[in-house]
Order: sequence, then structure tokens, then C-alpha cells
Amino acid sequence: MTDAVAIYQMLVRIRRFEERVHYLFLEGNMPGTIHLSTGQEAVAVGICSCLRIDDWITSTHRAHGHAIAKGVPIPAMMAELFGKATGCCGGKGGSMHVGDIRVGMVPSIAVVGAGIPIAAGIALAFKQKNTDRVAVCFFGDGAANEGVFHEAINMAAIWDLPAVFVCENNHYGASTHVSKVMKVANVADRAAAYGIPGVVVDGTDVQAVQAATLEAVTRARQGRGPTLLECKTYRYAGHSRSDPGNYRPQEEVAHWKELDPIVLQRRRIIEQRLIDEAGVTALEAQVEQEIEDAVVAARAAPDAEPEQLLRHV
Repeated sequence: MTDAVAIYQMLVRIRRFEERVHYLFLEGNMPGTIHLSTGQEAVAVGICSCLRIDDWITSTHRAHGHAIAKGVPIPAMMAELFGKATGCCGGKGGSMHVGDIRVGMVPSIAVVGAGIPIAAGIALAFKQKNTDRVAVCFFGDGAANEGVFHEAINMAAIWDLPAVFVCENNHYGASTHVSKVMKVANVADRAAAYGIPGVVVDGTDVQAVQAATLEAVTRARQGRGPTLLECKTYRYAGHSRSDPGNYRPQEEVAHWKELDPIVLQRRRIIEQRLIDEAGVTALEAQVEQEIEDAVVAARAAPDAEPEQLLRHV
């Protein structure tokens, strides 16, 4: 399988996982809440495909795509959302707190903006230990107006920390459009205040995200400091499972769906003759089976035990 085809498979894996999970939540089969990243898959896959397993990421309440792209196993992800003991966090984290440090993902942090200073701290540790490891922080456009955004990125800049700060700008902080809370056109424009590169990239094109990420990661590994990378993207669903998203114009949603990152990459690999239609169909069926097997295994797994509640705290 070529890299481009493997990238497509990962995009589909995230989309199908979230579609299946969405209905499981609606059916009342999963506890808690859910924040979907459908439409944003190219950011997670483009970024994480440029990282090593010993590079670490911090994530947000919208974490499924980041986790899958970084290598958290699908069965462990599914079990976690079911609240099972076999989950990646022992069934104690749920949708908003998935992760696995063994593959370089700090369990996701649901407090808006809270992962930014933690990523700076991880990067500081990497630098003090004289490694070439990189810390990557995912956050949304809403987090770019939290105080810790400015404090942590400024600190990372003055110390030349090996970090990449990735803003997934999906244009809405919950129901508030980014234009109502920022006077600058881009979150990345703020990088100039810290003396670091600020890069804006098309977050619907996985290859464009990869190209920008490789440059930022190389800069970090070489000890030249952090980059603020802004990926312009869009979430097709509402903020959470209880949000119908009626504050968004229908034509806006339709416009972004025409830029579907999965459709773009599918067209690309077929046009480049890396795979044919039959191969794509077989690959998608394989992903569907993988996810269905994970659902079956999660349903059969033991529940997290109450006495485990205070372990690892």
C-alpha cells in the first residue's frame, strides 16, 4: 500500500469510527457526551503522519481523530467510549479523555486551551533531555483567545522549544463565529508577536497539511523553535451531540462539504492510478469490518470496576 493510499485509509477509518459512534450515542448505548470531528480528518491525519511514535501530542474534547491518527488502537478507543475496563484509559475517560502514552498521545484534555501549556512543558522536557523529539498541540479557534494560548506560545518561543502549535480553525467556538471574537484575519497572524513562523494551510487537503507540518517539525527537531500552524477546516456536525448547528447558514455547510477531505484524497489516488475503484471499495469494507469488530468486542468486555476509580489519580 502506498503512503497516499494508507493516508486515505486513515481518513476513512476516522470518519467511519465517528459515524458508528454517533449512532451508538443516539441509541443510548454509550455514556457521556460526544464531539465529532467529521470534516476535520485531514488535519489529524496530515499532522500525525509526520510524527514518530516517540513524539507526543496533546488533544482536546474533539479527540477521536487525533487519537486514531496517532495510533491509539480502534478496539481500545471503542471500549473506552463504552466505559469498559479494556478501554485505552480503563473506561474512566470516555470520549473527551482518550489517549495512550505508549503511542505518544497524552490523554486528551477537555478544558479549552489547557493542552497548550502542557505541550510547552513537554517540549521543554524534550529539550532539557537533549532529544530531537517534538511536542504537538491541537486546539481550536476558541482556545486561541484563552490567556494560556499567549503565555505558553510566548514561553515556547523565547526558549526555542521543539513544539508545533496546531490551531484547527473550524470557524466556530461552540456556536460563535470566529469573526465575532477576533479582529485579525488568521490565528496564525498572531505568531508575529512571538517572533515565530505563523503558517495558514488548507485543512481540507491532507497533503497540504503534511507539507506544512514537515517543515514545522523539521524546524523543531533542529532546535529552531516552535511554529504556529493554522489549519482552516470545518466540522460537519454541531458542537456536540445535542447541538443541531442551526446557527450556521445551510449554504456555508454545503460549501464546506464540497471540500470533503476524504473525497479529495479518494479522487487523487484514483487519478494517480495508485488504486482502482475496486481496491477502494475493498479497503473501505475492511475498515467497516474493523470498526464493527471493535463494537462487538467492546460490548462483550467487562465494565470498569468502581474500585478502580481512584487508581492513576
